[in-house]
Amino acid sequence: MAQILVVADDLTGSNATGALFARQGLHTVTVSDLEQVPRYADAVDVLVVNTGSRRFTQAESYDAVHAAVTAAAGDGLVVKRVDTTLRGNPGRELDAVVDAVTVGDASTPVRVLAVPAFPDAGRTTVGGIHLVDGVPLTRTPVAQDLFNSVRHSRITSVIGEQSALTTAEVPLDVVEDGPDRVLEALRQPARVLVCDATDNEHLRTVAAAAARLTAEDGTRWISLDSGPFGAALAAELGIRPAGAAPRVLAIVGSVTEATNEQIARTEKALGAHYVLMDPDDPAPDPQRIVGELQAAADSGAGVLGVRVAPTAVRDPAAAERILRCLAEVAVHAVDALNPGGLYTSGGDVAAAVTGALGAEGFAIEAEVLPLAVAGHLAGGPHSGLPFATKGGLIGGPDAAVACLERLRAMHTRGAPRAPGTPGRPGPSGDPDADPDGSGTPHNSTSGSNHRRAEEVSS
Repeated sequence: MAQILVVADDLTGSNATGALFARQGLHTVTVSDLEQVPRYADAVDVLVVNTGSRRFTQAESYDAVHAAVTAAAGDGLVVKRVDTTLRGNPGRELDAVVDAVTVGDASTPVRVLAVPAFPDAGRTTVGGIHLVDGVPLTRTPVAQDLFNSVRHSRITSVIGEQSALTTAEVPLDVVEDGPDRVLEALRQPARVLVCDATDNEHLRTVAAAAARLTAEDGTRWISLDSGPFGAALAAELGIRPAGAAPRVLAIVGSVTEATNEQIARTEKALGAHYVLMDPDDPAPDPQRIVGELQAAADSGAGVLGVRVAPTAVRDPAAAERILRCLAEVAVHAVDALNPGGLYTSGGDVAAAVTGALGAEGFAIEAEVLPLAVAGHLAGGPHSGLPFATKGGLIGGPDAAVACLERLRAMHTRGAPRAPGTPGRPGPSGDPDADPDGSGTPHNSTSGSNHRRAEEVSS
């Protein structure tokens, strides 16, 4: 069965969340017809079921979500995807997930992590209050939504209006203190734990603490979130693509402070392993570096890279020597490791590497973020190899993670599909649409519950 089941209440939210898992290299499919669930559940890593229930009555929402979880009949991670502004019936749909998951099994502790923050889209939670660009929900237009008005800014109140599940809050100061403090907070007996978060690091902190509790006592978590937290929790729980995970090679020549922070994020979020190159070494050995990369690959690392030690390089001759070595490492590593994608940081590095690989050009597919693009090498012996490049001074702390995840998603597009699976579209759009920015629209359908299969969302 699928390792992850996502149940969402509208199609754009379904595809948006599916895109986040696809960026991790997980083969992801969205369906909107319960009859399609058994067909795809055994063929994908992540099955996203769109119930189309946002405008349903509470009773109708419960029935639709309960049926979706029951049809999937798995024991993996269940994510109840909610709107980033908590519209719809989140409390009642959460009840449906809990009831469906716990039926017939009283031995496994089942609890809920409610972390609806989507920091990249300006949705944050502070003091249990959900905010849009810093404004409480009840002071935003969603409070006047004709179909799904939100009457509370406090998440526990939104849930409690429809559900009798016990709730507790994990405040921001606890989250900022790190996983140990969060782990203590997660041990309290409430069934639903609402966690504050204002940035992506907070999401990872909560996810890391939750994974530790699972390792300790077998707790099975249900995630109630708008997408990013569920993806973070899956990563911390060690959920990986079935079969061989896509391997990505990173060649990092930039030594800026921004790059150092971005590299640290890739190590923490993706388990990246880097071999350090000494910029003062008068005769760096590319074969030694490739050998260390091969050893890391043999140990299971999925993101492998070489980086220049963060020391200021002011000698032009040294800079040229570094570029030549990095380019030679790329050539030998691509041959030895057969990566599913190649990432470079630094404009000179990108030019040196593509030249050494014999590429004639670069087929651009998408802008991952401003001045960071992804596509494929064009021409030469490695034509078609997914490639992403970013300037050394470009992007925030998660910029390199975004580029590497983009490469994983591009690799996943070639994964085997269930018989009859429609052709894959690429995700794009707003936070309640598709966040990874490929610019290719998803297939869509009309009707109150989209009564047919949708698409591969990776």
